[in-house]
Amino acid sequence: MRPLVNMADRHHFNEVFFEDVRVPARNMVGEENRGWYVATTTLDFERSGISRVVSGVRLLGELTNLASQPGPDGTRPDEDPRVRHKLADLNIEFTVGRWLAYRVAWMQSQGLVPNHEASMSKLYGTMINQRLAGMINMFGLSGALSGEQAHAPLHGRMPDEYLNSVPLTIAAGTSEIMRNIIATRGLGLPR
Repeated sequence: MRPLVNMADRHHFNEVFFEDVRVPARNMVGEENRGWYVATTTLDFERSGISRVVSGVRLLGELTNLASQPGPDGTRPDEDPRVRHKLADLNIEFTVGRWLAYRVAWMQSQGLVPNHEASMSKLYGTMINQRLAGMINMFGLSGALSGEQAHAPLHGRMPDEYLNSVPLTIAAGTSEIMRNIIATRGLGLPR
């Protein structure tokens, strides 16, 4: 196993290699020769996305509150209509993201396997989290300050959010894979 460290200097992924591995038949999960199906089905459950939406909603609330406070120069970010419109758009987008994640959770509660539905939730959730992380610009240059530095908005969380929004598009399947699943399994388009 080899750790993969991302650009935020965090370790969330590993590269894992298996050589000459033998597993006793009693430990087999699912049917013989259906391992890929079992693995991808577990990914469908991982992709539900409610955690991405909830953490994003929490950060959006904090950003909205902070935008109504005067900055170091005495101006409030929410006085800029572009900031207000972006915050409003994000609020709408996170409401949609919540309902997509709820649909997946409902399907799971009914014993259904959410396939393209989970991919939709995952893809949409990572896209809106990237847009939310882009709000780092709302604070001007001080938005890039880390937590140890004075005047860092939200205790310097925004640079981490910005850098970590990219790995979200890779974890549990890349955005391109999600789009392929939505196209082939959700819309019935040819490969």
